[in-house]
Amino acid sequence: MPEDHDWEAYKVPPTRTPVSERTTSIPNPINFFQSAFSYVLDTPITFLREWIERWQSKNKFYYYHQKFRRVPDLSQCLDGDYLCYYEAEAQWRRDRMVDQEIVEIVRERMAACKQREGPNQFQNCAKEMELLAQVTKAYQDRYGDLGYHGNARTCLMKQKHRMMEERKAAQ
Repeated sequence: MPEDHDWEAYKVPPTRTPVSERTTSIPNPINFFQSAFSYVLDTPITFLREWIERWQSKNKFYYYHQKFRRVPDLSQCLDGDYLCYYEAEAQWRRDRMVDQEIVEIVRERMAACKQREGPNQFQNCAKEMELLAQVTKAYQDRYGDLGYHGNARTCLMKQKHRMMEERKAAQ
């Protein structure tokens, strides 16, 4: 192949965009504003962001495993101690969410076992079925019939009534 191309043989199609020819000696104000924006706003902000990212990469902070201290139960709060009531309510809600997740994890394990075993699920997944029955019964005993708006006080009263019924049944 020759080094120089024959431009007459292979003509380049004309472009649709007209070539701007500068006819004035006055600088374009758009270029001035773009460079001013770049130097005044964009460059310092970019520098600050890169500096923060470098600093954060050295000091990793994992915040997604927040650990709360255990607070007294609602039955241990003094009369009129509203801060203790609030903390006990928050603790109860966290415990309820944890118990819901435990039930969901056991349910997912049960479903995975059923999917894996197929027709032999009743004999091979008996341990998971038993665990699911225990977990759901414990969850139902503690949180059942409370509804969406249940709170620590109604849960405590439900447990108290259940204990009184068990005492009566034992006598």
